[in-house]
Amino acid sequence: MRVVSGALKGRGLKAVPGVSTRPTTDKVKEAIFNMIGPYFKGGTGLDLFAGSGGLGIEGLSRGLEKVIFVDMDRKAIQTIQENIKACGLDEQSEVYRNEASRALKAVKKRDLKFDYIFLDPPYKKQQLIKLMEFITKEHLLKDQGVIVCEHGSEIQLPEKVDRLEQTRHEEYGIIGITIFTYSSEEEGVL
Repeated sequence: MRVVSGALKGRGLKAVPGVSTRPTTDKVKEAIFNMIGPYFKGGTGLDLFAGSGGLGIEGLSRGLEKVIFVDMDRKAIQTIQENIKACGLDEQSEVYRNEASRALKAVKKRDLKFDYIFLDPPYKKQQLIKLMEFITKEHLLKDQGVIVCEHGSEIQLPEKVDRLEQTRHEEYGIIGITIFTYSSEEEGVL
């Protein structure tokens, strides 16, 4: 596992020990960022089921200013912190051990809005639609903000979830990637 591109290209990343998390492969990571970037001039990200922190770190390497990393697993949090430190990204990162919906409520209390949210929940516990509904209801994305969903390829997400519109869907073997873009404007209103 490594940083695929950007300022930290080629930097190795540790994986979370054990089998409780499955890291996003370099091939899929490259594909995701080619769909949404591939590079950024600033912006903020939320890596909600961060695992080793690979997606958020990739975003920072490609130009995001700040990323908040959240995971429930204690070993994942330790791995994220080690990867952030090894990449010299301490100043651009916040790391929290929390459950996803509680983390989103905490983000709402801080009145934060993101340009990019990465959702990669455990495949056995798909909760993507519920999370996306909360994100839109609480306005946690900036206008034209993007949600990247990683899920099992057998999962078909709807074309629209509230003010999120599906803009891309790709499959890589057993992995599906679905991209949604947020519009803060209600349809039909000029």
